[in-house]
Amino acid sequence: MSHQARDIAARRAHAPHSSMLLRMLVRAAILRRGRAASALFAMVVAAAVATAMLNLYVDVQAKLRREFRNYGANIILVGKDGASLPAGSLERVDSLLAGHGVAAPFAMVVARTADGQSIVVAGTDFDRVRQLDKWWSVSRWLSDAEAIATTEPEKEHAALIGVRALQAVGQKHHSIELSFQERTLHVIPAGTVQTGAAEDNRIYLALPVFTAWTGVPSSTIEVAASGSPEEVSTIMKQLAQEIPAADVRPVRQIMEGEARVLGKTRATLLAAAVLIILTAALCVLSTLMGWVFDRRRDFAIMKALGASGRLLNGFFAAEAAALGATGALIGFLLGIGIAAWIGRANFHAAVMPRFSVLPIILTGSMAVTLVSAILPISLLRRVQPAVILRGE
Repeated sequence: MSHQARDIAARRAHAPHSSMLLRMLVRAAILRRGRAASALFAMVVAAAVATAMLNLYVDVQAKLRREFRNYGANIILVGKDGASLPAGSLERVDSLLAGHGVAAPFAMVVARTADGQSIVVAGTDFDRVRQLDKWWSVSRWLSDAEAIATTEPEKEHAALIGVRALQAVGQKHHSIELSFQERTLHVIPAGTVQTGAAEDNRIYLALPVFTAWTGVPSSTIEVAASGSPEEVSTIMKQLAQEIPAADVRPVRQIMEGEARVLGKTRATLLAAAVLIILTAALCVLSTLMGWVFDRRRDFAIMKALGASGRLLNGFFAAEAAALGATGALIGFLLGIGIAAWIGRANFHAAVMPRFSVLPIILTGSMAVTLVSAILPISLLRRVQPAVILRGE
């Protein structure tokens, strides 16, 4: 043997087995393009649908939570036994929320107008309420700077007045005289609020003005906390521990409505994805069974040449895994496009691609193909080289 031939033989002897395995996988796919294409198409469809469903679920879930926050508070803190909240409660709430929500303080008393009518007057932070209660129909929002021009009771103060309260006092542009415990305050309607609820019967003042007039501190803090129902429940427990003098209550209409809508959305999308994935798994199983039948002579020759059952099983599993990975990558790209189109066509909003879904799709696709390969591999073990090569 020449020196050049010995070098070639040595290089082949030390060549990594992975290169041979790769060539065999590529060769198998090329020779059986029809079956490979049908199985790949099934995995692409499954991965695309799963990607679109998961992208829609994650994005729609985030959008729904933002929409629910527009409907106001989902947590309310009130002083126990009708008492006021301790000083610094609002700052503690803000610290626990850490930017994942908004809180607004409220204090209320029943005052009297100049003609003796009883009316509810509330003190609050207008800038916070504007973020918290976006669903309020307000003719003109007051800023805190405008509402706290001065805290002196004898001055006239801008107020936000409920539509029914304004009808009761009957003064749209003139000063309204309010009295509480023999202390008088004059307010001017600077804007109206309409909600169809108790807010329509109230007059809202800036909290510093209200406290200077009545001497009553805030007794309620309304909180719109962001996050899943579980995260909101955790925030409630932390608030109860941090402010033991407060009774922490959920706004059940908001929390239960949010949990119900999100639960139905999740169930619908995941059920659709599971159905498509099961259909794809059956298609892949059928294709892999056909592969074993078509290539039983090839496997018999490999066994006759000394290939172990473990090697054949590993080769077949590698084919299935490669099929799943390729289908996952192609399907992921298609699924992002499908999710974006559905978002535009049905929700009139952009659905952002969630690349965090890719590992789930990749792992799931490979798992589907590997599970589908279990039955074909069991048939592969029964291949008898002598029987197959004799043509029986």
